Amino acid sequence: MEDDLIPISALTHAVHCERRVALVHIEQLWEENLFTAEGEVLHERVDEEHHESRRLFRQEFGMAIRSLARGLIGKCDLVELYLAPGGGVAEAVPVEFKRGKNKEEDCDRVQLCAQALCLEEMFSIEVPRGQLYYLQEYRRTSVEIDGALRAKTAGLIVRIRSLLDVGATPPAIYEKKKCDHCSLVELCMPKAIGNGGKRVDRFVQSEIAAMRRECSS
Repeated sequence: MEDDLIPISALTHAVHCERRVALVHIEQLWEENLFTAEGEVLHERVDEEHHESRRLFRQEFGMAIRSLARGLIGKCDLVELYLAPGGGVAEAVPVEFKRGKNKEEDCDRVQLCAQALCLEEMFSIEVPRGQLYYLQEYRRTSVEIDGALRAKTAGLIVRIRSLLDVGATPPAIYEKKKCDHCSLVELCMPKAIGNGGKRVDRFVQSEIAAMRRECSS
């Protein structure tokens, strides 16, 4: 069913933090910050572009994609389609536009891989590569959709499916580099309830112990 498909955006959340996936997709929480707002503006700009085409080449902006086999749904900023002379799609290259610059972590590459998996199912072709365009670098970076990236993406899909099926939000774990720039930091409160501050369970236990001391005195 369409409602059971995992949004591709959940995979990028999962690379950062599984708790973030649960807050967005289980608890239905979301909050904008400067980085997410800039990202939205960039994607709106991309989606408003006109489709371009030549006889054997077509650009599709804001293309809706899905994979029933993988249980994924999402949208590509841009898909460049190379058409076969006899008809049909011979090659598809997903292109994802990002604010900022190339990252060490795999969140953007995993997103691109998930898009490739959808396109492979939709057009019955192999998609061996995709491209990332970073606004600060003003150039495209080619990404090989290799076995290692496919395996990592498949593992994240399984993990997210398990997380959503259980329906429980993982505990907070505070990591300064990731948490301080997260748009959900005020809702997540990792310092207050995670390993960066006093744990809630310890607080509760201390309160119970104090009550017992008062009752026994």
